[in-house]
Amino acid sequence: MTAMSILPDWRIRELALAGMIDPFEDRLVRTAENQQVISYGLSSFGYDLRCADEWKIFTNVNSAIVDPKHFDERSFVDITASEVIIPPNSFALARSLEYLKIPDNVMVVALGKSTYARCGLVANVTPLEPGWEGHVTLEFSNTTPLPAKMYAFEGCVQLLFFEGERPEVTYGDRKGKYQGQRGVTLPKM
Repeated sequence: MTAMSILPDWRIRELALAGMIDPFEDRLVRTAENQQVISYGLSSFGYDLRCADEWKIFTNVNSAIVDPKHFDERSFVDITASEVIIPPNSFALARSLEYLKIPDNVMVVALGKSTYARCGLVANVTPLEPGWEGHVTLEFSNTTPLPAKMYAFEGCVQLLFFEGERPEVTYGDRKGKYQGQRGVTLPKM
């Protein structure tokens, strides 16, 4: 039995170039078009994923109840923008710019970036199981009493990759309900 270990930059690069991350940024980017950005791309032991410009901002204007079994689409507002404001004590869903195809022997964990965490924006810890593929739907909570801004096309979460033996049943094998998702995907039953 092989122990599962965290992957370094060179191994993440190998897997990304074999189709795991598309588009793939081979280095950590901190400036784009001569402006500072929240870093994205390959780092020492991870990959900083970018948000696309598709957002679902949760609101209480319709007094809807957020229920994962009976999701009411009136509980959010769709926004396409390079910047978004998340209301105080609210949250937003976004999707990754990158499309991922996780190998059958790799487990990925998405963690929030400290730049946003220091502003009170917290990303839900999200596992990406072996054999899963799609755009990652990400949840960001504004834990502050103030409006908070997020940026599309810049870093939003860091992915950590762990490689080990292939499990008996992968996400792809069991045809998981979020397999192949594109765009911001709402809860499914």
